[in-house]
Amino acid sequence: MTLPYLLSLPTHGSAATGWLTVAEAPSLPFEVKRTYWITQVPPAQVRGRHAHHTLEQLLVAAHGTVHLRIRVPGQAEPSCFCLSSPTQALYLPPHCWPEIEFEPGAVLLCLASAPYDAADYLHE
Repeated sequence: MTLPYLLSLPTHGSAATGWLTVAEAPSLPFEVKRTYWITQVPPAQVRGRHAHHTLEQLLVAAHGTVHLRIRVPGQAEPSCFCLSSPTQALYLPPHCWPEIEFEPGAVLLCLASAPYDAADYLHE
């Protein structure tokens, strides 16, 4: 099984003009079929809490800081990640169970390998 991992996204620009961060083929681990973002999560609310049969995801903190605890089948301890830069993405393979906590004002961008499919969700 593939484990979650961080990857760096190429960035161009300068402090004087601003930064452009790019997520494009062939540097991504899959072809992006859906994009969505999560905003305005209340304090102490944990998002995620589900896995997918086949869906792959790249998670990016587009703004602010997001803390993730990822449970991986076959591993006793969860893997923990902190996303706080839009130049870094977390690859989340199928069957991984994320628990996501947002700091105030954080925006989480998700690039997904397939369109929404309720049958792909694992809730237990």
